[in-house]
Amino acid sequence: MLVEEGLAMIADTRTNAGVDNISSYRKLHVVDQPGDRVMAVATAGNLSVTQTALAMMRDGVHLSVGEDLETLETAPSMFRCAQLLGHALRSVRLSIAPAMEASSLNTSASMLLGGQIAGGPMQLFLIYSQGNFIECGEDTPFLQIGEAKYGKPILVSGLHGQTPLAEAVKLGLISFSTTMRCNVGVGTPLDMLTLRRDMISGDERRIERTDPYFEDLHDRWTRAQAQARAAMPEPPWLSGPGMARRRV
Repeated sequence: MLVEEGLAMIADTRTNAGVDNISSYRKLHVVDQPGDRVMAVATAGNLSVTQTALAMMRDGVHLSVGEDLETLETAPSMFRCAQLLGHALRSVRLSIAPAMEASSLNTSASMLLGGQIAGGPMQLFLIYSQGNFIECGEDTPFLQIGEAKYGKPILVSGLHGQTPLAEAVKLGLISFSTTMRCNVGVGTPLDMLTLRRDMISGDERRIERTDPYFEDLHDRWTRAQAQARAAMPEPPWLSGPGMARRRV
């Protein structure tokens, strides 16, 4: 979520290859060099593809023959970081796709890259398996990967460019709470990075299922939904003692 005040990125840690093969892996990877750059990469999709692409980035990537190796720690701009990640993701997927697809394994993967490098703008990108990417804009100040459908309505209805950063984090956590209730493939702990614009210093934290604030937020949201439903009027054609019977 990218708002005027700053950036918040949240990722769960649950991966699954079926209901009897569930495990936890970190999906939010942070580069924090206070005063120079702070950014995070969130991953979704095939775990081996995303982990290999991130390993390539740590060793260094060159976009063209003869260029020096670059990493997220040395690239001059967020746009360049997005190019490097896209190149790494595409290279890994192309190199392993034939063998994995021959075994009917899905090799799709995607990443979110968000952050700020000193002297440059704060940006948020969605990077696809093919290596291309899009940038988050003012009209829709958030991007999602992975399981998005259950939590997206919360963000669409409540988030805009002028939303305070604390409110954006609250909406993001409610979005995850709603998703976790609907899909066992998403679960705690949640990893989160918040970054205020132009401060080039981030706040990184892990939220467990028993986190007091997250538990309270989940309970309050559940009660608020129940109260809102109860307050809605019933369909007038289905209520009242004089309801007419229709012959079918």
